[in-house]
Amino acid sequence: MFGRKSSIELKKPEQFERMRAAGIVVADTLQVLRESVAPGLTTADLDAIARESIASAGATPSFLGYHGFPAVICTSVNDEIVHGIPGSRVIDKGDVVSIDCGAIVDGWHGDAALSVVVGEATPEVADLLTVTETALWRGIAQACVGARLSDIGHAVEAHVRAAGDYGIVEEYVGHGIGTSMHMEPSVPNYGQPGHGPRLEVGMALAIEPMVNLGGRHTKTLDDDWTVVTVDGRWSAHFEHTVAITADGPWVLTAHDGGAERLAALGVATPARSS
Repeated sequence: MFGRKSSIELKKPEQFERMRAAGIVVADTLQVLRESVAPGLTTADLDAIARESIASAGATPSFLGYHGFPAVICTSVNDEIVHGIPGSRVIDKGDVVSIDCGAIVDGWHGDAALSVVVGEATPEVADLLTVTETALWRGIAQACVGARLSDIGHAVEAHVRAAGDYGIVEEYVGHGIGTSMHMEPSVPNYGQPGHGPRLEVGMALAIEPMVNLGGRHTKTLDDDWTVVTVDGRWSAHFEHTVAITADGPWVLTAHDGGAERLAALGVATPARSS
């Protein structure tokens, strides 16, 4: 189908269009969830909202049943980094809630995540979220034809290191995406530039830095899913699905295709991104 010896799946333009459809479902769902998060809701309430949003769009959740995962979204609160299972936990003022969402349209996946503060954030927490999200966009800006895969992680790490004494999670990284949610290649959020495969037209990557206020070390709770910081410090997580095109990175899970954020970094995006 893809005619490549590499294990990295290359997509045709019409296949990117299907991924874009899935990406918009994810973008819409995350927007609804961002607007819905409030004190007194449970993480299960957020999962129900996501379930309805994805179903109403005629899409299928990527996460539900994936290796036995029991919910539509991941909800990770405060010191929980990723893969938190929605349940009876009540959201409080000041909490950081990281929400990871995936959807499938016509067999093609979109995957994105964001972190939100419930109510007013402390300066430390506000900076954590800003640093993590900006690092994501610095990484996306490197997702251009001819760059090396490690250029993405290097850009993420360089921004985080320059911003302060944060821990960059190493055990959980970005990934290729397309006909499956997790595919080759892995996309670390750290490393030296100039290594790994060259980025080609047709690649699609889910880029997702996870950054901690404290150390980088993690552990998994007894539910075998929820990953937390070892030191109990809080964490943030942002992610987008990005298509590599001849005209620049196309952020499939951003409503504007990434045009505004990438233009601020001097990076062109495809005209169709809007």
